[in-house]
Amino acid sequence: MTRILYLFVAELKREWILLRRYAAEAISGIIGLVIVFYGLFLSARYVAGPTAQLGDRLDAIVVGYVLWSLSIFILGDIAGSLQREAQTGTLEQILLSPLRVSYLFLIRAIANLSIQFLLNLFVLLAISALTGSQLSFSLAAVPPLIAVVLGAYGLSLGMGSLALLVKRVQQVLGIVQFVLLFLLTVPIETWAGSSQIFGMLLPMTPGAGLLRTVLAQGKPVELVPLAIALVNGCVYFGLGLVIFWWAEKIAKRQGKLAGY
Repeated sequence: MTRILYLFVAELKREWILLRRYAAEAISGIIGLVIVFYGLFLSARYVAGPTAQLGDRLDAIVVGYVLWSLSIFILGDIAGSLQREAQTGTLEQILLSPLRVSYLFLIRAIANLSIQFLLNLFVLLAISALTGSQLSFSLAAVPPLIAVVLGAYGLSLGMGSLALLVKRVQQVLGIVQFVLLFLLTVPIETWAGSSQIFGMLLPMTPGAGLLRTVLAQGKPVELVPLAIALVNGCVYFGLGLVIFWWAEKIAKRQGKLAGY
């Protein structure tokens, strides 16, 4: 446990140093995300007309968009780290660590996420200021957010598995990013019957729906939907971890760690 904590602190310091040294890149990313959303917002206002009132629907869209920006970072984090290590020829050295490689990259990803949460907070505040969105922040949003993050890391581990085996996954990442936009912005909480059951089985959608309910509508979290969201996140995280372990064994057996 002490070793894991030491590694987390070391990775957190590393990410903070990188953020300070390359602050312009982080600021550019924040500005880019805000500009894209504000452009979409102005287009929607133009189509709806000057008298249209978006109300809590705007808040729900803001929540989905910020979740999407956070999820695409998580999605490419593990796969991107693996590709960089393979390019620089240090991947085999990392696998000599006493920790399993999946745990090592997860700890690195969690340290990265700590910084990314801060950047996404700036994105959320900027979007709210430009659009007039008023979200109801409360501690009730924390469990659904954990469910979404767990599901996102499950998908990230799946993409990391591809990176171990085929090395380059940029195009696949691009496709999956648009799929995530659908998963995190479609209001499945308004679906009914078999469509709602199907929506609950999709990755991250139950947690995203609860976050829209809490932040956009100011409603309390119900226990049954919260339990479904947490189970959904844990299942996808577990599947991603198992697939990553399987891909790690295949890569070692076929000698694919040294090559790029």
